[in-house]
Amino acid sequence: MKETTKAIHTPYQRRDAFDALQMPVYHTMAFEFDNASEMADAFCGRTNAPDYSRVLNPTVTHFEEIIAGLSGAKEVSAFSSGMAAISAMLFSTVASGKNVVSSRHLFGNTYLLLTQTLHRFGVEARLTDLTDTKLVEKAVDDNTCCIFLEIVTNPQTEVADVKELSRIAKKRGIPLIADTTMIPFTQFDGKDLGLDFQVISSTKYISGGATSLGGVIIDYGNFTEISRRIKKEAVFNLGGYMTPHAAYMQTLGLETLQVRYERQAESALKIARMLEATPGVVEVGYPGLESHPNYDLFRKQYGEKAGAMITFDLPDEETCYRFINSLEMVHRATNLFDNRSLAIHPASTIFGPFSPEEREAMDVKSTTIRLSIGLEDPEDIYTDLSRAIGKALKD
Repeated sequence: MKETTKAIHTPYQRRDAFDALQMPVYHTMAFEFDNASEMADAFCGRTNAPDYSRVLNPTVTHFEEIIAGLSGAKEVSAFSSGMAAISAMLFSTVASGKNVVSSRHLFGNTYLLLTQTLHRFGVEARLTDLTDTKLVEKAVDDNTCCIFLEIVTNPQTEVADVKELSRIAKKRGIPLIADTTMIPFTQFDGKDLGLDFQVISSTKYISGGATSLGGVIIDYGNFTEISRRIKKEAVFNLGGYMTPHAAYMQTLGLETLQVRYERQAESALKIARMLEATPGVVEVGYPGLESHPNYDLFRKQYGEKAGAMITFDLPDEETCYRFINSLEMVHRATNLFDNRSLAIHPASTIFGPFSPEEREAMDVKSTTIRLSIGLEDPEDIYTDLSRAIGKALKD
């Protein structure tokens, strides 16, 4: 079956008592057992029967099984948010005295997790240019526990060569972990690219239009001890398991993921091309544009559709503020890949708590606007953008 069909027709773990076509929402904390032996087997992990919804719930399990079937993963673990998934992934990988090789081009909270939170536990963040394999090879040493990247950085839109990074990781016997939120996991073969783990904010594309918070770890089974820690330590001891209601909403989102993504990515490309020709726009960042420095590499790794996030630069920060204030249809809001189009000024919001020097080191410019393209007609989206740009430049 193709991806869209699999997302709709993945069978339930057990037959529903009433043969519901949609997996029911099991809003219950505990589950009844027939006898003490069955209870002991469930609690000790000798069976996959649910025992307590903080660590195992049938609605969440079904969601995980759909993603496993679509991705070819050995294991999938669902969490309460994208950051919960990233935290569970890294806490299952690192140890005191070890280091993580990554980039300064990271989402703000991921950057702070690496440089502040994990630092307090004795973990070093080695931030280098992941597009330069010589620098990466120099950064990796015997104490490196993983290489971590974002496949399209937010908001720099940088694309690294995953197969090259995988080669380095395999040579050292360490996992390559990628945040693949920017492109749906159904659009490329993560295992073939050389990824060992994917972490995803399922709040974005998967949720079906910002219906719910969630995060996912896709595990290809190459590092048994890390896999065990995710399932037995992170889920049990950190308490970030996905709620059944979120799993239900995101299961519905998976059913329409392909059609929504195609529409949003096609609209994004049209709008990016129109923005390139718009007076006053200094630069457009979108990997689907031939002008993007990583255009060829992106297509080789992730295909022709380049997602629904666009960045563009205006002459200065004041013009950016006036642009944001002049929008009428496009919403002034954070998040990505909602059904509605969204705009934000990253430097003053997501990266607002950082110092100017830190933002400069991360290549977060005060002149950059980030767009998330929704399901509206692309002509209507661009009309609002171009009118707001014109007003911002005039004022």
